[in-house]
Parts: sequence; structure tokens; C-alpha cells
Amino acid sequence: MAFDQQTLDQYKEKLLIMASHAESVVSHAVRAHLDRDEGQARQALETDQTIDQFEIQIDRIALGLLSQAPGEFELRQITCGMKIASELERVGDEATTIARRAVELMALPPLSTPLDIAEMTFLANAMLKDALDAFVSGNTVLARGVIPRDKQIDEMNKSYQDNLTSLMEESTENIRRCRHLAIISKCLERIADHAKNIAEDAVMLHEAEDIRHAGVE
Repeated sequence: MAFDQQTLDQYKEKLLIMASHAESVVSHAVRAHLDRDEGQARQALETDQTIDQFEIQIDRIALGLLSQAPGEFELRQITCGMKIASELERVGDEATTIARRAVELMALPPLSTPLDIAEMTFLANAMLKDALDAFVSGNTVLARGVIPRDKQIDEMNKSYQDNLTSLMEESTENIRRCRHLAIISKCLERIADHAKNIAEDAVMLHEAEDIRHAGVE
């Protein structure tokens, strides 16, 4: 059986559409929080369901392609694509959690905090976009550049968690709101982790080098 390049192209196209939905769901979820907009939250939840369906479709196509004895590069395209689809599905799950926490916060009075959720979202989404662009274009310099950016978001999350802990210690009235905000911040930190993983997959695809856990034997 000859390898079906046309189906592989369709597979990659589906993956890109899934990626576009993943970037969108994060933006909708955070916008729901920032604007206290329940409609945006509902849109995020609906988009996550679409992402879940894309993952199922991508896995089904991938299994069919794997049965056709693909070449070495095609094999990496298929397997890395499956891994990236899984990462994108998890991005959707994190965005869903943000949307749900945003709805919970809408029922409570706003809380003044030092958190800059908009900046954290911008940085995480930029990582996600660059990682996906690197995967598509084969720009492994861009992919490798995404990886250290994860540390900045880790540091932001730690700072936010410390600030929220202080607010909870100041007043028990802050606890519920701070807990929701802490989870939103942690979700964004995890989205950045998934972007980093996608960047590592892009390097694996185009350089055939596994750079996960660099320095670990």
C-alpha cells in the first residue's frame, strides 16, 4: 500500500485548525474573567468541546496513517502531531477551568489584586503561537527560543500565588476570591508548560533530537 500523502496533509491541516481553536479558547476564557462577561465564558466552554472532537478525529486519522508503513520523517510528523493534539486538548481543559472560575468570580465583588492576568495570558499565548509556528515552518531556532520563556511565567505565577496568600491572610473575606484567582494563574502557568512541550516536539520533528529534560541521562 502506497503511503497516502494527501491524508497526511489533511491531518496537518486539522491539527492547525485545532491549534487555532486552542488559542481562541484561552483568549475567550481570560476575557470572560477580565470583563466579567458570562457570554465569553460560555463561548470558551463550547470551544473546548470542539477541541475535544478534533483530538478524537486526529487520533483516528493518525492510526490509519501509521498502518501504511510511513517513512522516518512522515512517522515523526504523525507521532509528534498526536502528541501536539494531546497538548492542545489539555490547553482547552485549562481554559475551561479559567472560564468556570471566572463565572464563580462574577458572583462575588471584584477584588483589587496586583495580578496582571492580561500580561500573563499574552505571554502564554505568544509562546503557544510561536511553538505552533515552529512546528509548521520547521524553524527550530524559534522552537528552542520558546522553551526558556516558560521560566518567566513560572516566576509570575509564583509571585501571584505569594501575593494572593498575603491577601487571604489579611482577611478571611478574601479567601474565596483569592482561591479562584490562584487557580486561574496556575492554569495559565500550565498553558505555558504545554506550549513548551509543543516547542520540544517541533525540535523532535525537524531535528530528530529529543531535548526534553536536557542534561538528564
